Amino acid sequence: MVNHKEILRLKSLGLTHREITDATSCGRNTVTRTLARAREQKLSWQQAQSMSQQEVSQRLFPTEQKNPVYKMPDYEWVHQEMQKNGVTLSLLWVEYCEQCRQNGELPYKSTQFNKYYADYVHKTKATMHLEHKPGETMQVDWAGQTAALVDTDTGERLDAYLFVAVLPYSGYAYTEAFLDMKQEAWITGHVNAYRYFGGVTRILTPDNLKTGVVKNSRTETVLNKAYQEMAEHYGTAILPARPRSPKDKAFVEGSVGVVSTWILAALRNRQFLSLAELNQAIREKLETFNHKPFQKREGSRAACFAEEKLFLQPLPAAPFELAVWKVATVQYNYHINVERMNYSVPYEYIKQQVDVRLTRTTVEIFFAGTRIASHLRLHGRPNQYSTVESHMPPDHQSYLQWNGERFIRWAEQIGQHTAAVVQLFLSAHKVEQQGYKSCMALLKLADRYSSQQLESACRKALSYTAFPSLKSVPSCPLRMFQPSWKSQRHISLPERRLLQEGGMNMLSNEIVRKLQEMRLGVMAEAFSANLRCAVPSGAL
Repeated sequence: MVNHKEILRLKSLGLTHREITDATSCGRNTVTRTLARAREQKLSWQQAQSMSQQEVSQRLFPTEQKNPVYKMPDYEWVHQEMQKNGVTLSLLWVEYCEQCRQNGELPYKSTQFNKYYADYVHKTKATMHLEHKPGETMQVDWAGQTAALVDTDTGERLDAYLFVAVLPYSGYAYTEAFLDMKQEAWITGHVNAYRYFGGVTRILTPDNLKTGVVKNSRTETVLNKAYQEMAEHYGTAILPARPRSPKDKAFVEGSVGVVSTWILAALRNRQFLSLAELNQAIREKLETFNHKPFQKREGSRAACFAEEKLFLQPLPAAPFELAVWKVATVQYNYHINVERMNYSVPYEYIKQQVDVRLTRTTVEIFFAGTRIASHLRLHGRPNQYSTVESHMPPDHQSYLQWNGERFIRWAEQIGQHTAAVVQLFLSAHKVEQQGYKSCMALLKLADRYSSQQLESACRKALSYTAFPSLKSVPSCPLRMFQPSWKSQRHISLPERRLLQEGGMNMLSNEIVRKLQEMRLGVMAEAFSANLRCAVPSGAL
């Protein structure tokens, strides 16, 4: 799949169509067509930067169908087989087609197969002198030899690996020792090299290490995610060296050997007890190396670099911060657990798998390439929670919005007796939050009854006891809802008794049901018993 967004980014860096073609592993016509389409749609890199890769492709080519992908033959293997007796190009094409059919891939026709092989032969036989432009390329690699450290606890020898960065135009070099060759050391070496040079080159050429390049074939180049982020941060384009092609990074290969001679060999008789001590000695030898006069031309690497530095791109405002990517699943509490800490995600993504980007200070959460949440990273005690209120379901948000002060303001609008009951609910516990459930239940009664009825019920509850409970409030309005005798003088006594019993039973059943919904079964039973006591059998 063509990465149209990356094509726009590389074009904004000033790369030529050929350089973009090499970096993205797509055809030159595809690059030209993408850039032309972007001009038609008036889509600049500044606009595309905030869009996902899929959104950019949809914007440029909304109705385009995916073209069939043909399997590129391994022409290095084909060339080796052609050296054997009796082997012809037609035979190899038949074997190639059979292999494609077994793997479910599309093979090239024989004419295209033969043409690509002829191109391969011409390219492998030709060598080209590359005249590097100032500030254009930085080449990086690990030195083959290692330096030595002494463990102060055990006395054993520890290997230290040398990261080397070279500017081909001037030959100016940077080197630093690390205890391993993992991703953090690899990216840290780049960050420190850019700081040492005081600028950034347009192109970065690494070796095909897994810490930087996941895959680099004739048809596809896949970069490590963190490595790609670093390149975007510094505004540079990564063009990995071709596999088994040391001439693509000849300067760094030669400089690695020179660095090994001038630095490692010079330090072979010295003993270092820490990595900082070793790097200090390496820095001193590095300065000597860069200022050493050339043997075959005038000047030195430092003198040439003084001219080249003018062509470097400026450093960003802040150095790149290494990010670690992880995968997590959103839990039912709309949080993910990463590094023993919990971070909220919009509740719509419950049970979805998301990508998590971790830096030292931030946590970013992505779904299908789109960022859906961002948090400051938690440190210290495990199992902490970082929750954004907008990530919660609406009912959870409404509950969270209520507090003691708001309950009191609502009750004061009803009346002084309701406010007094709420104050007693909140002060009846050691922790105010323990009274929120009773306040919420009282609030729910306001959905069923009028403010006057609720205020009257609270007044009667306070007249019965100085410490009303939740069950005492809903039982008080019972008499209040009994039919008025004055309004029913025209009704016969049997009808009056029936009406009164029906109204009493409807209200009592409703309140019992409400208490049961709140899982207050014991309170519901007590209310029913109080009801039987409140209405004598001969009253009706």
